[in-house]
Amino acid sequence: MANLEGKVAFITGGTSGIGEATAKTLASRGVKVVVSGRRETLGLRVVNDIRSRGGEAIFIVTDVNTEESIKKAISRTVDEYGSLDMGVNNAGIALETLPLADCDGHKLQEMLQTNVIGLFWCMKYEIQQMLKQKGGAIVNLTSIAGLNGIPYAGTYAATKHAVVGLTKSAALDYATKNIRINAVAPGAIRTDIILQQMDFGTYDEKSVIEMFPMKRMGNPQEIANGIAWLCSDESSYVSGHVLAIDGGFTAK
Repeated sequence: MANLEGKVAFITGGTSGIGEATAKTLASRGVKVVVSGRRETLGLRVVNDIRSRGGEAIFIVTDVNTEESIKKAISRTVDEYGSLDMGVNNAGIALETLPLADCDGHKLQEMLQTNVIGLFWCMKYEIQQMLKQKGGAIVNLTSIAGLNGIPYAGTYAATKHAVVGLTKSAALDYATKNIRINAVAPGAIRTDIILQQMDFGTYDEKSVIEMFPMKRMGNPQEIANGIAWLCSDESSYVSGHVLAIDGGFTAK
C-alpha cells in the first residue's frame, strides 16, 4: 500500500459513491482531501467521517457545470493546503437508456456539459496548478461505455468516449512535465447512477449482472483502490492509460 502522507487531492462528485469511497481511501493513506460537489449536507457527512477516523479533509461546494466554480475550488484548495498533487475528476451524470433515435438531444447536451466540458474545466485548472508546482497526477472517470458500444447508451457512451480522448491527449501534452494523466473505466458499480439507469426500465439488475463475466456488480471501494494506485508513485511510469475495473467485461 502506497504511503501518500501529506499529499493533497481534489475530488469532484465526492459526496457519494465512487467519489466518497475515493476520498476515504486517500485520506486513510495520509492524503489531505478536498471533497467537492453540490450537495453540502452529504459532503460534510463525508468530511466528518474522514475526520472521525483521524484524516484531514474539507468540503467545497462546487458545480462542475460552471467554470468559475471549478476555478475557485482549485484556488481555495491551494490556499487551504498549499498545493494540488492529485485531481480525481469523478462527477458525472447519465440521463437516459434508449435506442439512439429515441434519445433526447437536450439530455445529451446536459451530459456533454457535465461529463465532458465540466471535466475539461477541471483538468484545465488542475494542470495549470500542477505546472506551477512541477508535477501531479490526474485520474478521470470514464466508463466501459467509453471503451465499447453499449446498447441503449449511445449518448452516454459518446460523453465517456470523449473523456478517454481528453485523457490520452492531455497525457501526451504533459508527459515531460511530471504530470501523469490516466482514467479509470468502471463496469457496473452499485452506486446511485447505476440504480438510476435501472429505474429507466431498459435494464434490471439481473440483466446487468449477466453482462459481466464475474456475474456480479462491483462496489465503489474496488474502483477507489484503482484510483489510489494511479494517484500514487507506484504507478510512476503510467500515463495515458485507461484502467478497466469491470469484472472482466472488456476481456470478452
